[in-house]
Amino acid sequence: MATAVSTPTSTPAAPEEDTTQVVVLDAALLVRDECNAREHDTEPDEKLITSVKEIGVEEPISVRPRPDGTYGVFKGWRRAQAAQVANATAEAEGRPVRPVRAYVREDLVGRDGWTRFLSLVENDHREGMSARDTLRAQELALIDMSEVDRRTAAKALGVGRNAARQAKAAQKLDDATLRRAAAGGMDLEQTAQLAEVSDVRGAENRLLRALQRDHEEGGGRGHWDQEMALLRAEQADAEARAKAVEELKAAGIPLLGTVGYGQKDPSRPLAELTTGLGAPLTEDNHKGCPGHSARLDEEHRPVWHCADPAAHGHKVRPKPKQPKTEEDERRAEERARTVACNRAWKAAAGPRQEFVKRLVRGKTLPEEARQFAQRIVLDLPRFYGKWADKQRTETLALLLGAADPQKDAPSQVAASFPKNRFANVLFAQVAAAFEDTIREPKQFDTARMTHVYLWESPNPLQASYLLLLESLGQADNGSYQLSEVEQQAVASHRPNADSDSDSDASTEAEADDASADA
Repeated sequence: MATAVSTPTSTPAAPEEDTTQVVVLDAALLVRDECNAREHDTEPDEKLITSVKEIGVEEPISVRPRPDGTYGVFKGWRRAQAAQVANATAEAEGRPVRPVRAYVREDLVGRDGWTRFLSLVENDHREGMSARDTLRAQELALIDMSEVDRRTAAKALGVGRNAARQAKAAQKLDDATLRRAAAGGMDLEQTAQLAEVSDVRGAENRLLRALQRDHEEGGGRGHWDQEMALLRAEQADAEARAKAVEELKAAGIPLLGTVGYGQKDPSRPLAELTTGLGAPLTEDNHKGCPGHSARLDEEHRPVWHCADPAAHGHKVRPKPKQPKTEEDERRAEERARTVACNRAWKAAAGPRQEFVKRLVRGKTLPEEARQFAQRIVLDLPRFYGKWADKQRTETLALLLGAADPQKDAPSQVAASFPKNRFANVLFAQVAAAFEDTIREPKQFDTARMTHVYLWESPNPLQASYLLLLESLGQADNGSYQLSEVEQQAVASHRPNADSDSDSDASTEAEADDASADA
């Protein structure tokens, strides 16, 4: 019998089991180790018990000695239990009482994280371990490890440096969703991201479709990242609405609901009402009315209403009633489309800037990016000079990889780049100028003296920037894809798109300067 050891080892890495002595243990001394990764379905089935009754436990189990003389089983606990069941009935059934062969891992005493990791690897390679057990074991094992062990374990598991945090987040999902995520090919990070937006309706199916498209187009994450950006934007929008509703509730102001089909809505906005003497109604002078209420507009701002003006002595402002027309419906649809496209345009900035940051921090900047940056710096389009005059540095610091873009100076961050990566820094500066210029979807076009939406008509330089990133993402196994709204924006600027015969360089510069005045 092996002797229990209670002093933790300081060995930086656990030895392989084939270099550890195999000993024979009494099955009665075996207990489940608290760091066994399997927490569900731990009981042996009848098939396993029958096999152990006939031939015993063929493969050695793995145990740690415990101070009380027992041994904690972190690999093979179901086999150990089957041996205990078999031995309990051995005499009555005329069978021998069999001991169990085991690797006694004295080096793992006090090393709970690494023990849980080894148990996880063992169980993960076998069928039947639940996704939830796998996630919990990953989380606890990586948290309990030293930094050296954590790097080794993460590499063995094929997970990233944030695996423990991601495993904890992913456990928010129910078992059925975890199984579908695994079957769909989601890795740990993607499963955690699904958990992040799981309260958005349809998120799981949308992400699975995006993942499938990525797999079909080379295995990158371009479509996944764009879908996640949209889901986060929708989630933020829903949270903003929920906050607005809560604020109205806290103030004791009813939120008017949707009127059902065929029902008459007695409420009216205050802008359409007056007092009995014809004075305008406002939020302030209407607060004391029992009908004081609100609806939320597209940006979740309250539009003040009276729930029943007639009952509370208000008058409707004199105004000829206009029946709804097809034009009204078209305008309503256009408003809804504008809101959706604006949200999508802002959401697309996240994946786009993350891709630029990866390019900038890479060892070698693609030649296509270097030439693009060089052309902008030498041509000095007006938007670039105006951007420099504003001295905006936060986006540039972000793209250079600053830990705190709001505080870190880009020049200090760039100083950490080797000399041979000057082109990376140059591209970051040019990209930051574009990013700050196209941040807002609605801009004023001085050439046409009207507001335009970039998702409808970006200027040629802006489109060339987006098309450059699309090309670089495709060359990098699809690691970046333009979002749907960006594809819509650049459609007319693609090389094979129809263009006016007079779209020359001067026209491009004029359009660029017009947009830069926004």
